[in-house]
Amino acid sequence: MVYNEKGGITLNEDKIRMALVDDNEEFCNVLKEFLNKQEDIEVVGIAHDGLEALQLVEESKPDVLILDIIMPHLDGLGVLEELHRNNRKSRPYTIILSAVGQDRITQKAIHLGADYYIVKPFDLNFFLKRVRESKEEFTNEGSFRDRNVNNGDKDLLQIENLLVKTMNDAGIPSHIKGYAYIKEAIIMVVRNKEYLNAITKELYPGIARKFDTTPSRVERAIRHSIEVAWKEGSQSPIRSVFNDFPRFKNSKKKPTNSEFIAVLSDKIRMQL
Repeated sequence: MVYNEKGGITLNEDKIRMALVDDNEEFCNVLKEFLNKQEDIEVVGIAHDGLEALQLVEESKPDVLILDIIMPHLDGLGVLEELHRNNRKSRPYTIILSAVGQDRITQKAIHLGADYYIVKPFDLNFFLKRVRESKEEFTNEGSFRDRNVNNGDKDLLQIENLLVKTMNDAGIPSHIKGYAYIKEAIIMVVRNKEYLNAITKELYPGIARKFDTTPSRVERAIRHSIEVAWKEGSQSPIRSVFNDFPRFKNSKKKPTNSEFIAVLSDKIRMQL
């Protein structure tokens, strides 16, 4: 952060401005010291509970928010809910850094807008790599600082709303691991259809990086979700979604992962 002649703040566009939120003060101080040694990163504030976190985001407008889940007053999920509901225009790229690694918590955090989830203990170099990738990711899309006020963000919100309805119509249980993976896969394909031609080389690895898992686990979880939803009987919810496609009408054969993702992403595109 640089102060101009009038005492106002001038953003250093070369640096990633980060806010740290964790109730462990010692952990925050160690992480701050490590990050401030990086020439391209500046820690603009620290908070130790969820209410302080919301105030910090409002006042400091960080590029990246490092957020714990278990905190006093308001937990990390509560912070995400408030950012998602009331403050989208200044919502930072959010990395969850928590000792809590249960699948349902991870999926809930991603659903509420977390961009990445890392489970403690973690490798500092991997963490640093992900922080720097966050800047590259949004620099390629447009403005890093204004990522939530451009048309892409509005489109994403519309895609997510349509997608949740479509997946519910298909009868995909939201509590199973593959739900979040399918959701992410369809968003990626809606934005770039070329991912369908690179399922194993690009799509699965991209999802795996976001959820800190492996491409093979992503593939298996998506397959399991399809099997759970593809119930016997022509009146099951997922059959009604696929009935418009001759290959699946009155058929007991389950779609492959790529077929499933392609059909649902096409439905989203048509609605858009």
